[in-house]
Amino acid sequence: MAIPHRTARHDAVRAASAPSAQPSSRHSLPLARRADLIESLDGGTIEPGELERNLADLARLGRLPGGAGASISAIRRLAPAGPELSILDVGAGRGDMARAFATRGWRTVSLDSHPQVLQSARTATAGNALIEVVEADGAALPYPDRSFDVSHCSLLIHHLDPPDAVTILRELARVSRYGVVVNDLRRSLLAFVATGVSVALLSRCRTTRVDGLISARRAYTLDELDALLAAAGLGVLWRSNPLLPRVATAAVGRSAR
Repeated sequence: MAIPHRTARHDAVRAASAPSAQPSSRHSLPLARRADLIESLDGGTIEPGELERNLADLARLGRLPGGAGASISAIRRLAPAGPELSILDVGAGRGDMARAFATRGWRTVSLDSHPQVLQSARTATAGNALIEVVEADGAALPYPDRSFDVSHCSLLIHHLDPPDAVTILRELARVSRYGVVVNDLRRSLLAFVATGVSVALLSRCRTTRVDGLISARRAYTLDELDALLAAAGLGVLWRSNPLLPRVATAAVGRSAR
């Protein structure tokens, strides 16, 4: 049974990578392929003050449709009604998602591996008893199976190439009782234009304006994301408005669908 499992996983990851690997006339179309570019945060080229402004911009952009509200709706689709939920949020940012969850009474562990991001998240969430900020690697979560009700990541998956994305999705699935929420940009021409307009109007720093467009080009299409989820043993249960540039997906183990 192990060999077919590895084959299926390989096929799904290959499918998610296909737009950048297989020659096609579609590649002449804008955004037909996922861009092989590096954002400032990934490349370690961003100064602390600029990073703080960038994180503040992302928190501001997260209040738009498809942001924190969409993640909350996705979590509610997965977990039982009521305030007593535990959430693991991988990719802390400035703690904006954790703070949004805390307003619902949900206990959240906000996790990141970037020292400056962790410092920003700890400062922004200081004094909130419902939020714990932890330094750890999302690809090797330091928690037992089913430690949290729901695991969540926002604007993380587009930073990762398919094999790394599948690794993190598998870890998110392992530590959750009810399922996984992935909130991220989707790649399309319309989404690219909408992202460009949003960052131009709402951002306060150059990094957000430049990296925002890179992110829109590095994002996965929804079909590609579904292939990554399938490779991690997950299937889509619910999705926020798929026409928006940013979409939240609630996923569960395929046996639970």
